[in-house]
Amino acid sequence: MVLVNALIGGGRQIATRLLDWPGPLAEASDVVVPRGGSEVVATALAAAGVIGDPRFFRLALLIDRDGPLHAGEFAFPAHASLRMVLAILRHARPVEHYVTIPEGLTAAEIATLLDHATALAGTLPAPIPEGTVLPETYAYPRGLARAALLARAQAAMRAALAAAWAGRAPDLPLANPAQAVILASIVEHETARPEERPMIAAVFFNRLREGMRLQADTTVIYAVSGGKSSLTRKLTRADLATDNPYNTYHVQGLPPGPIDSPGLAAILAVLHPAVSDALYFVADGSGGHVFARTLDEHNRNVARWRARENP
Repeated sequence: MVLVNALIGGGRQIATRLLDWPGPLAEASDVVVPRGGSEVVATALAAAGVIGDPRFFRLALLIDRDGPLHAGEFAFPAHASLRMVLAILRHARPVEHYVTIPEGLTAAEIATLLDHATALAGTLPAPIPEGTVLPETYAYPRGLARAALLARAQAAMRAALAAAWAGRAPDLPLANPAQAVILASIVEHETARPEERPMIAAVFFNRLREGMRLQADTTVIYAVSGGKSSLTRKLTRADLATDNPYNTYHVQGLPPGPIDSPGLAAILAVLHPAVSDALYFVADGSGGHVFARTLDEHNRNVARWRARENP
């Protein structure tokens, strides 16, 4: 304390120079700075190795009065001086963390993903309505509530869907944006190739117009798995016959809701489908699909696919 008083009383030039002395931090680090007075902040910074003697930090606050300090997680460079530390605490943006929600996850899978994002805080409302989250990468500061990030992702979906629906192609057999999400959630899982999505959407629209069942395997998976996006086994004939409103081999038209959270690309593919009269498609053995207008042509395509699968 004697040293501090001496610096304040007669050594202001030395004290000012003290602000620019290299600090003890050996390498750049992200540090959580808690809320509280200067003593709380100084103690946290000293414990993290950002500063040395907390008394010098409090002295620096007396010399450099450029505004209040903020709590949060901040990135401090190696050997940050007291002047730099204060500038960071006053003006820097908190460290951003990121969570990526991939396209095609179910609501339950999204909940698990957010639960495992350790920089988030709090609990999620349960359950998350299916298809209400826009798959995207979201930045957030440490300590943000999980419910707040979920609300942001849901607001992003509403905004993206509204814009996409406003620019949709004419004469689509869809009553509302919610139906677009339902069909997009099916298209999302039917192909891994983005360029095929408008064609897949066209097939489903043609089936809807002709009163045919969609017969999408992905809806059966959702039905028999209890709301998951994948199975650890192959589908069986018994699965295809499951009496479930999400089984589009069993029911006519669209299922009652989405089977996952589709990405914007899948939604746009549904709202801008390809021009085609195809009614069928099957895997071609190389990651894509072949399309057919007639059942005979489709059966030949299926036979070729089976021959490649079982040479």
